[in-house]
Amino acid sequence: MPRRPPPPPSSAAPPDAASTAAGDERLRAFLNHLATERAASPHTLRNYRQALFEFHDWHRGQRGERPHWTRLQRDDFRAYLRFLGRGRLGRAAIQLRFSAFRSFYRFLIRRGDVEQTPVRQISLPRGARRLPKFLTVAQLNALLAAPLRELEARRANETAAIDASGCLRDAAILETLYSCGLRISELCGLRVGDLDLVGQQVRVQGKGRKERLAPIGAPALEAIRLYWQALPATPGPGDPVFARAAEGGEPVYPRLVQLRLKHYLAAAGLDPALTPHKLRHSFATHLLDAGADLRSVQELLGHAHLATTQVYTHVTADRLKRAYDEAHPRA
Repeated sequence: MPRRPPPPPSSAAPPDAASTAAGDERLRAFLNHLATERAASPHTLRNYRQALFEFHDWHRGQRGERPHWTRLQRDDFRAYLRFLGRGRLGRAAIQLRFSAFRSFYRFLIRRGDVEQTPVRQISLPRGARRLPKFLTVAQLNALLAAPLRELEARRANETAAIDASGCLRDAAILETLYSCGLRISELCGLRVGDLDLVGQQVRVQGKGRKERLAPIGAPALEAIRLYWQALPATPGPGDPVFARAAEGGEPVYPRLVQLRLKHYLAAAGLDPALTPHKLRHSFATHLLDAGADLRSVQELLGHAHLATTQVYTHVTADRLKRAYDEAHPRA
């Protein structure tokens, strides 16, 4: 998991600043709106809450009073931007904070509290866009085979019968992540009723409760079938596709998937620091390498904007350039 950016230096806020921020009615209403109406992920909720509370604390420390959101001007946020810069926060951390401000003020505009946002036309630091990391096809094949290799080794070394469901579940999880290009939250939210085994499709609930249909390949469906066969009882339509325990019940959660992936990456001789999202990057990159068009990949990933998907074209173009330089006699 990437390290979280360090917090900005203390603004000497009063000791009760955090509790005062928590009592801010507009902040409470906005966070409730994110959780209930926008179906924001726990990650987004945590980051936006922290960003807004940090600004609240900074304003009390610098101005001696809580921020009156309807009266704040662009210069207030420019001053905060300078403060963040002095704290040596990275570009991504600063962008995240201002993303929270923009979303908060859009909410206030819809409520009729303000007419326009004071964070418009504030120039934020720019930096080189990092290209997504991905696994090669050979690396992915080694990773996908790791759970079953471990199961075979356990069966060879143990005389008593073993519970195979854990390894089979992990194999099915990895196959599904790569087959469908899912976000980890989307995978953890899958229910048996979301799978169309005949049509080889899966109904996915993405960000903001937006649903999409994603194709799922035969190897992933076969891995799921083998996993379900190893369970004491076949899960019903309302049950999670991937449960924490063989007895069913609660679905797997993101941290569990991350830890299991780390285990199998190490077993396959790959970097254990890679995250489940790298399987999503690999999914998109391999599709484009094989000739898929960008719009189709955008829909498969569930991206709202094509620009989000276009980063993968840079990856494939860079690989083509390297192949040209290495192979062409007059490169």
